Amino acid sequence: MRLKHKDLLELKRWNTPSIYNGWEQITNRDIAKECFNLEPCQDFMTHMGPMVGYAVTVVIEPSNPKHVQKNDQAWSNYRKYIAGTQGPKIVLVQDMDKPKIVGSFWGEVNSNIHRSLGCVGTITDGAIRDVDEMNNAGFKAIARQLCVGHAHVVPVRWNCEVEIFGCRIRPGQLIHADKHGFLAIPEADEQRLLEAVRFMDSNECRTLIEAARNTQGMTMDEILKSIDRAAEKFGQNAKEKFHRKGEW
Repeated sequence: MRLKHKDLLELKRWNTPSIYNGWEQITNRDIAKECFNLEPCQDFMTHMGPMVGYAVTVVIEPSNPKHVQKNDQAWSNYRKYIAGTQGPKIVLVQDMDKPKIVGSFWGEVNSNIHRSLGCVGTITDGAIRDVDEMNNAGFKAIARQLCVGHAHVVPVRWNCEVEIFGCRIRPGQLIHADKHGFLAIPEADEQRLLEAVRFMDSNECRTLIEAARNTQGMTMDEILKSIDRAAEKFGQNAKEKFHRKGEW
């Protein structure tokens, strides 16, 4: 069951590392190497802040003209898939040409079309172009690089599992992304995510951050002892709530 729109809006108020801090308390996944990008990616619209939505997926290979020749209905069928999926949506594009990128799936036209179909942005391990025009469309992009052309770009496969920046993502997964990278939330963790994020953000503010900022008139030894006490309290709070000792 998907989160309500109001919950997605609240998740958008935090950065992606804060979402991770909550998620790690409730998941059974390997928090050191699963569900987030393991390779560098770049947010080309940092001023838009975080984006939150559900994954729709597509695979491309712009260097290969055979895909265009083989299926002249690919674009139409792909757009029907996008239109038939509940939003807000983030388009996850796996580029089979990487690391030698030759063409972009994204530009002014495609970003405006996808915006009209309920998509808020994209994450692609390929390239984007028409950055100013994509900004004007209000379509956020996290990508590997910029490029000039589109080459032989056409949807090759869609509504399938993709691997982007070292992270495997299935259609329908909740995605949170910003200038730090992205996190793909497993379906089993989705319902408890917001509560966990709220708790851990408050836990930081009430313990470690408070101790670190309330040091006026204290000696260095007193500051260190205060931070040690705060760290212990931070861990106790997380353990009582989630049966795990929180990290920061």
